Amino acid sequence: MTTEEEKTKAPAGSVRRAFVGRLSWGLADQAASSISNFAVGIYVARSLGVTAFGVFSIAWVTYGVVLNISRGLATDPLVVRFSGVSDASWRGAVARSSGTALGVGAAIGAVCLVVGLALGGRVGAAFACLGVMLPGLLLQDAWRFAFFAAGDGRKAFVNDIVWGVALVPAMVVAARAGSVAAFVLAWGVSAAAAAGYGCLQSGILPRTTRARAWLREQRDLGHRYLVENVSLSGASQVRAYGLGAIAGVGAVGAVRGTELLLGPFLAVLMGLSLVTVAEAARVLRQAPHRLHTFCLLLGGGQAVAALLWGGALLLMPDRLGELVLGDVWHSASQLIVPVTLGVAGAGLGTGAAAGLRALAAARRSLRCQLVASACYVAGGLGGAALAGTVGSAWGVAAATLTGSAVWWLQLSSALRERRKEPIPEVRTS
Repeated sequence: MTTEEEKTKAPAGSVRRAFVGRLSWGLADQAASSISNFAVGIYVARSLGVTAFGVFSIAWVTYGVVLNISRGLATDPLVVRFSGVSDASWRGAVARSSGTALGVGAAIGAVCLVVGLALGGRVGAAFACLGVMLPGLLLQDAWRFAFFAAGDGRKAFVNDIVWGVALVPAMVVAARAGSVAAFVLAWGVSAAAAAGYGCLQSGILPRTTRARAWLREQRDLGHRYLVENVSLSGASQVRAYGLGAIAGVGAVGAVRGTELLLGPFLAVLMGLSLVTVAEAARVLRQAPHRLHTFCLLLGGGQAVAALLWGGALLLMPDRLGELVLGDVWHSASQLIVPVTLGVAGAGLGTGAAAGLRALAAARRSLRCQLVASACYVAGGLGGAALAGTVGSAWGVAAATLTGSAVWWLQLSSALRERRKEPIPEVRTS
């Protein structure tokens, strides 16, 4: 082998090792996040019963909407534009981005608090407590994005472990209180502890005074990602509220119970952009011709894994299901097949979505998400009107598979356009 070949070969091996290392930490972090989310859901379901668990699920879905607002404005642009940049650029961007996330949590949290106090009852109490906890919840999520943008997934993993450890005593105390509000507070307080630890790990304090500057700098991506993310989580919220109105709050709890059984994959789908968008952006810079293959392997792998897990759930004995979910198991078990197909479809679409994010094709990804969200709401509520909870699950499965096809069509079009006219180099400052 010649000296030039050796020089070429060594960096390639180094790049592969670095990628495997980042991906390994990403998988470890998602495992930690999955276990925490699964444990919280199971513990609350067994402690509260199906109706109260439905109230908790509505608060959880609402948090998902706010989380996606924060990601669209604060951390999605960070991952697209500041993955693999200099430390100085990264630190400055993270201070502004995390400050934006904290500001979003404070602003929307105040609204949730007022709405909760006005509503009263169990639902109102859950919303009020969620409002108080939102700043810490969003800041904890922002640190995960920041660490993966820097290629340091180990710190993101440690941060999630801190949250998981803090959850244990918090949930024990909440169980003694025995209310939805207590569980929401326990969940939020433990996240705030992890958010504080994130500041220690990074050595960066969020700069809320620079949030406006961040929004101005990233407005070409942030505004579109905001609409895209809100349409995604907003569709879930509309479906949850509509299903509760059509089939009762218990139906929301049944759907959430089935999702908990598929928790490892749903958690990965919710947070996988921490790893995949940053890695897709690196693939685009280093070997753009491999982006389509990378996305296909990513989406296909998730879809196959979800189908295998769903198949295993179908073999689960009723006694074991009741041990895990308590009274929620009977209604949740009827939804395993359609919910599994929906998760597989969403996993397949995630691969294409990562590619569009890496390409900074915000218009195309926004178009995909709006179509997918419209299908989700129509399928979920239309199915509920026709056949109750089971009909809603099948409607969502069909909508998710349709949405995945739209994502892949748009990615193929974007790649064809890029071959004809290369996109401008990504900004790093």
